Amino acid sequence: MSARAVVDRLLPAAVLVGLVAGWELLVRLAGIPHYTLPAPSLVAQTLWANGGSLAGSWWFTLKVTFGALALAVAGGVLIASVFALSRPLERAFLPVAVMLQVTPVVAVAPLILIYVESTTAALLLCTWIVAFFPILSNTVIGLRAADAGHRDLFRLYRATPWQRLRLLLVPTALPYFAAGLKISGGLSLIGAVTAEMVAGAAGRETGLASRILEASFRTETPKMFAALVLLVLTGVAIFWLFDRLARALLGHWHASEMPRTEP
Repeated sequence: MSARAVVDRLLPAAVLVGLVAGWELLVRLAGIPHYTLPAPSLVAQTLWANGGSLAGSWWFTLKVTFGALALAVAGGVLIASVFALSRPLERAFLPVAVMLQVTPVVAVAPLILIYVESTTAALLLCTWIVAFFPILSNTVIGLRAADAGHRDLFRLYRATPWQRLRLLLVPTALPYFAAGLKISGGLSLIGAVTAEMVAGAAGRETGLASRILEASFRTETPKMFAALVLLVLTGVAIFWLFDRLARALLGHWHASEMPRTEP
């Protein structure tokens, strides 16, 4: 491994360590009370001390996040495929998808909680609304991006709509879908947390958002930061997971994920 490659790998970690160290020094030297801004060391201690309760809430948030994301992927890809095969259906139903996208989840969540009896199902629906449109939009754009010459070739050989979708449109749309998946992965976590905060759920079967709200009511700022750290790490892990997936699917043939050779 070259010296530049080592520097490129270590630089992000060095910047992160520097920021955390600066935060620690600022709190200690300025004498900032822990209920205003806890030091990273205190946040780490709080996370360790409350690991059991926070782990259960983290798992609940993770289930809502990935459950809604799975529904968004299934629905978004299916509807995008229908839109690609039928322009009239796209013109008829795309405005409905746009309305879902532009409707703030904090505004619609109280209504969903009224009409949906199960709180978990309501949280899943709210999170799905947030995560659905990037999958649909990116996949539709990808399905439209097939080269005109290739389309003419498939038409010349009298390919069926299914053959055109499977052999031409899907490979063309895959990079766009991967990009949408990275976006929706983070949005699904944001949607899960936002929906739970709006719901004001409490009890054992609740996520990290409820732990943050409970800690804020009790002025337990270190615990709020501990739950927030878990959320940030989860978001980073989700992005890293889908970034690795994109590289595995596209790295050997698409320019967006192939290794860069420029100096």
